[in-house]
Amino acid sequence: MSDVVIRPVDASPRSLNDLSDLMIETVANGGSVSFLHPLDEGRAKTFWTGALAAAASGERVVLGAFDGERIVGTVTVFLALPQNQPHRGEIGKLMTAVSHRGRGIASTLMAAAEALARERGKSLLVLDTAEEEGAASLYERLGYIRAGLIPHYAFKPQGGLTGTVLFWKQIAPLPDHA
Repeated sequence: MSDVVIRPVDASPRSLNDLSDLMIETVANGGSVSFLHPLDEGRAKTFWTGALAAAASGERVVLGAFDGERIVGTVTVFLALPQNQPHRGEIGKLMTAVSHRGRGIASTLMAAAEALARERGKSLLVLDTAEEEGAASLYERLGYIRAGLIPHYAFKPQGGLTGTVLFWKQIAPLPDHA
């Protein structure tokens, strides 16, 4: 992981291409990130164009793991939540390129996401992952607490239903009131 740098992703054409390629690869390899296989480039780019626009407006932050100039991993921190939940953030779209798995990139991305969330005044993070072939064991190693399972929640990228596991983690002291 020594050469990989974690930083927010900009909306450049290179970033858009890298994020789209990463998502297409993730879905092709069974990653449950809201899309079905085969995921075409147009749909992936449309998703990331919207995500990066939301990041530019401050609704979320898209972090990238950069190996040189190439994005080899990403995670999103959703910051804009309802008025009665200003202390909470959500984690989504954690992905690592197949060529870079097993190097600690996902853990490093999550640590950066937590630090960023704390800097933005968040004290509680929530996330979900597929019951089958998801990242539940990673999140448990990182101190996330399993809140429950919703069966038959979504289709797997290659077909068939899977449940989703909900997790939470307190990352800072909770506020007294809004």
